[in-house]
Amino acid sequence: MASRHRSRHRAIQILFQCDLRKISMEEAIAAYYESLYSEENEKKPPRDGFMEELVKGTLAQAPEIDRRIVQHSENWRLERMPAVDRNILRMAIYELMTQKNPPAVVIDEALDLSRRFSGDESVSFVNGVLDAIRKDLQSVPKVE
Repeated sequence: MASRHRSRHRAIQILFQCDLRKISMEEAIAAYYESLYSEENEKKPPRDGFMEELVKGTLAQAPEIDRRIVQHSENWRLERMPAVDRNILRMAIYELMTQKNPPAVVIDEALDLSRRFSGDESVSFVNGVLDAIRKDLQSVPKVE
């Protein structure tokens, strides 16, 4: 079983592919697993349940998540945001809305993804948007 940290890295790569290439979630997940398989390694890679849950849940709740992003990202239209930042925000907001992980852990993981896949300016932007959304969600019960 993959660590949650690694699962988040995998999920952001798949969400990025879905967003940029406009492919289905199923196709992106299948392509990801296929990329792990090679003729040298005849064993198929194990499924990553947490990664798949993050991808499926994020995409299923995308309209609500995107509404929250737009509401809390001053002077930024969703389609003008860098695709990496947009998808990091989407996945982190999905986790904040639905998971039992502490918000500080979710935000810290999102900032780590921003540092790894984007840049310093993105870290500040992602942190500001997620902190505002976290405050909004504190008084609302989590979705099951």
